[in-house]
Amino acid sequence: MDMTVNSANNAIEAKALRKVYRGSRGQPPKEALKGVDLAVPQGSIFGLLGPNGAGKSTFINILADLVVKTSGTAEIWGFDIDKNPRQARASIGIVPQELNIDPFFTPAEALELQAGLYGVPKEERRTMEILRALGLDDKANAYARTLSGGMRRRMLVAKALVHNPPVLVLDEPTAGVDIELRKQLWDYVRELNDNGTTIVLTTHYLEEAEELCDRIAIINHGEVVACEDKHTLLHRIEQKQMVIRPAGEIATPDLGGLKVDRKTDGCLVVTYSPEDIAAGEIIERIQGAGVEILDITTQQSDLEDVFLQLTYHKDGAPSAPVVGTKPVPEKA
Repeated sequence: MDMTVNSANNAIEAKALRKVYRGSRGQPPKEALKGVDLAVPQGSIFGLLGPNGAGKSTFINILADLVVKTSGTAEIWGFDIDKNPRQARASIGIVPQELNIDPFFTPAEALELQAGLYGVPKEERRTMEILRALGLDDKANAYARTLSGGMRRRMLVAKALVHNPPVLVLDEPTAGVDIELRKQLWDYVRELNDNGTTIVLTTHYLEEAEELCDRIAIINHGEVVACEDKHTLLHRIEQKQMVIRPAGEIATPDLGGLKVDRKTDGCLVVTYSPEDIAAGEIIERIQGAGVEILDITTQQSDLEDVFLQLTYHKDGAPSAPVVGTKPVPEKA
C-alpha cells in the first residue's frame, strides 16, 4: 500500500521508521515501530488512530525528539530530524496527553517562558492573542494550579502555539473533558486549520476523527494498516444493514440466502452487500415472503466499523472483518 504523496506537499514524512526498545529483566526486545512509511499532507487534519500500544506515542515522541529512532528517516516541514534537528523542532508543536503543567506558573508566564525557549523575540510574542483565542485571557495571571482540567488542557494547546509552528500534533486533546469543551476545541482546531496549520490528531474518540479529519491512518502492532482519505476508508466496508419493522409478529423469513437476524423488539436486521444486491430487491423479497412493512432504516458504516475490521485480532490471528458485530440500536 502506497502511504506517501508528493514530498513537496508533505508536512510530515516518515520512511522505514523503526524503533526497537531493549527488553528488561530477561524480556525480549519490543519492536514498537516496524518500518513505518507515513506521509501527512500539508494543510490537512490528519487522524492517527490505533489501540493502546499500537505505536502512536512512539511515533509522536520520535517527532518531538523525546525518543531516538532505531532506523529510518523522518522529516518535519522538509527538515530531517537528524540533519536539521533545530529547524525540525521549530516546525512542530506538540500537545501531550498528560497535563504536565507547573502549578506555580500563570498561563501568561508559562507562554512567555515557552516562547523564550524557542527563541521568539519579545516583540513577536503573541501571549495574550493566543490566550484570548483559547478563552484563557481572563485567567492569564491566575496560577495554573487554580485552573480546571479543561482550562489546563487549553493551556497546553496555547503553549504548543507560541512559536507559530506550521504543524500541530494533538495527542488525545479531549481525553477526560466534557462535551461542551470538546466542541470548543473542535472549533478551534478547525480555525487553526483554516488559517493554514497542519493538524495531526490522535484520539480514542472515533467520532472525533470522523468529525474533524480529512485523512486517517490506522496503526496496529507498529505497522500502518491503512492510510487513506476518510471517505475512501469508510467505503472499504462493503456490508450494510437494513432494519425492518414488521406490522406484527412473524417468523424469521427466508430471503434467499441473505443473513436475517431478529431483534428483541421483533424487528428484522438484514445484512447485505450493496455490490451483490440492491436495497430495492431486498424489499421485494421481504414483501414476497408475506411481510407487511411498517418502517425501514439502514445502518451506514462508520469509522468504528473500519477500525474494528482493521485492528481486530483473535488468538493472534490476522485482522479479520467484524462487520455487523456492532449492536444495532433498539429503536428502528
